Amino acid sequence: MRELHNLAIEEDDESLEGEISAALEEIEGKFASLNTIELLSEETDPLSAFVTIHSGAGGTEACDWTAMLYRMYSRWVDRKGFKLSVMDLVEAEGGIKSISFQVDGDMVHGFLKGEGGIHRLVRISPFDSNARRHTSFASVYVSPVIDDTIEVNIRPEDIRVDTYRASGAGGQHVNKTSSAIRLTHHESGIVVQCQNERSQLKNKELAMKVLKSRLYEYYRQIQEAERAKTAAEKKEIGWGSQIRSYVFHPYTMVKDLRTRHETGNIQAVMDGDLDPFVEAYLHYLWADNN
Repeated sequence: MRELHNLAIEEDDESLEGEISAALEEIEGKFASLNTIELLSEETDPLSAFVTIHSGAGGTEACDWTAMLYRMYSRWVDRKGFKLSVMDLVEAEGGIKSISFQVDGDMVHGFLKGEGGIHRLVRISPFDSNARRHTSFASVYVSPVIDDTIEVNIRPEDIRVDTYRASGAGGQHVNKTSSAIRLTHHESGIVVQCQNERSQLKNKELAMKVLKSRLYEYYRQIQEAERAKTAAEKKEIGWGSQIRSYVFHPYTMVKDLRTRHETGNIQAVMDGDLDPFVEAYLHYLWADNN
């Protein structure tokens, strides 16, 4: 590109300006992507991820916000060329009560690990006939799809297994057999359920895989909290804290409360343009650890 630029200057050829600008933009994008990958050095960063979104208080409004977040992450997955598989879905009036899905691809957990926390929405509610402004919350939980190289021991006596009839699409089978599985881990209180597969055995295998992943993340966060309990700034990152605000009214803005990264193009974010927030969090995490 440098040679082409020099040639254009020598020959006073302005027709190459567009080609050079486009090529430099492409190179810059590749460099930024590689620079981001350099920040992914944790043991679980290269792995795929389980993502669970729960609606908060607010009824229909909160369920609609959960559906909007699921759409946002789905669009991001499409942009990155990853694969998304829904494991459990509880629908509700106006949207989604809760949803769990798996995202497969290289470095998925590294990219998504900063999305865990409370996401806050402020907008004029489409469900309010008086057009009043509403605030809604949804929690996002992200854990790695751990492989055989990472050991997490779960004893049978540590969990309770419940079976129930699956709901939603799937034909007559889901209504006649108790194929859905719910696992409750006594010590942590973590509850995992799966109803996507037709077989109870397959649902249990997948639920155990998710539980193993969630427990790995649970114990890792306990260790982190113990190491960082004297650092006040760490409190913003913990599970159950508000990490990002999405404001549709009276202005448009998405702002991450940890990294302070923000944008006024909220529609682009809701269409899956999450990379700037992902990169900002990884740089923030790197600086915090160094």
